[in-house]
Amino acid sequence: MEEHANELWERILEQARRGLPDQTYATWVSSARAVSWDGGALHIVAPSRFHAEWLEDKYGETLQEIGGRILGKPVQLRVSSAEPAPARAAPEITATPLVEPPSPPPADPVLGLNSRYTFDRFIVGQNNQLAQAASQSVAERPAQGYNPLFLYGATGLGKTHLMHAIAHHIVRTGDAVRICYIPAEQFVNEMVAAIYGNTTSAFRARYRSYDLLLVDDVQFLRRKEHTQEEFFHTFNVLHNGGRQIVLTSDRHPKELDGLEERLVSRFEWGLVAPVHPPDYETRLAILRKKADEDSVELDPEVLDLIARVCTSSVRELEGAIIKLLAYSSLTRREVTVELARQALLGGADPAYHPLDAGRIREVVAEEWGVSSDSLASVRRSRDILVPRQVAMFLMRTLLDIPLARIGREFGGRDHSTVHHSIRKVDGQLSSDDTFRRRVTDLRERLESCA
Repeated sequence: MEEHANELWERILEQARRGLPDQTYATWVSSARAVSWDGGALHIVAPSRFHAEWLEDKYGETLQEIGGRILGKPVQLRVSSAEPAPARAAPEITATPLVEPPSPPPADPVLGLNSRYTFDRFIVGQNNQLAQAASQSVAERPAQGYNPLFLYGATGLGKTHLMHAIAHHIVRTGDAVRICYIPAEQFVNEMVAAIYGNTTSAFRARYRSYDLLLVDDVQFLRRKEHTQEEFFHTFNVLHNGGRQIVLTSDRHPKELDGLEERLVSRFEWGLVAPVHPPDYETRLAILRKKADEDSVELDPEVLDLIARVCTSSVRELEGAIIKLLAYSSLTRREVTVELARQALLGGADPAYHPLDAGRIREVVAEEWGVSSDSLASVRRSRDILVPRQVAMFLMRTLLDIPLARIGREFGGRDHSTVHHSIRKVDGQLSSDDTFRRRVTDLRERLESCA
């Protein structure tokens, strides 16, 4: 039975990999294993209870459908969690003995936390489901699931909100834990001050005494070798001691040039979760939440206009409401759609173009001076190949759609061709400044006109 279960699960994995985004497949599907096949039911085991619940809830039906197609009859998927895995062994390190006793933990509430940044004030959408669920899990069971938790995404999308929410939740439980929230830039500055003030022992003692360490914007550690060395050892001490670490950055750990490989490796030990720009429905929900919290009544058409115009971040959405109310107050006019157009667009009627695969292909083709249809043709000349690869890259980055679906947008190319194209663009972005600026400008233009 076990042999049959393994064979079926391998065939399901093979098809799921082609239809799911790489990040989804790697995070939630590939780590599960089959244990038995019994009367039409396939029993699989995921690494943790949270993992099992998420896998069954979000992807259970899809996996059952794949299994049914393979066997030609219904397949029931049963998902459970495995026993807790043994703690990961970290490399042995030589740490400087603590000369001075640890400094007292921060007062409660933790210094630097924003009282508004709690889980109940965080709007969950498709763009941030994984990050929010993982953060909630860490808050409820520190150091028992994802350690470290690494959240990444552009500015203003809610990474810091989730980080603060974790701390607030743990503080409210009443557990006697020592918590530290610190921006990476401040960590660097304190490290420099400790070196010049000959107080590095106290610095080490302080940061190695916490039960929960939250470090914001770790990209500021790049190219700072001495600080990276210190943070590396602090990370190991905390992790080996079973204490929780949460980190945020503006990009994936592998994209942090100037960061030591050993730190990148440790940042990927737990869960790396992206936070993408919110889709229209999430933007609208954020605006309604903001209006309710501030006791502001806004016409649904006004909210719709703001949601269509402001697409890049949560911060932009909140700023738009503030700007609109200020404009209304200064001009002594009621907030209407017309007033909103004047305040946010200078009176222009927004040209709304939903951001989809077709729209991306059209904009990229226009940028390179070729026709949109030519990108789906069999031609492989450089004037067509480069924009085709860029369009594939942007579809994957901005829409996070499966590789197979992207291939269908370009004449039915297979997922391996799409994967190669995306890797090609990734490599050129790292080595060609002119190309990187062009693609970045194009991405910003697509996000702003969505």
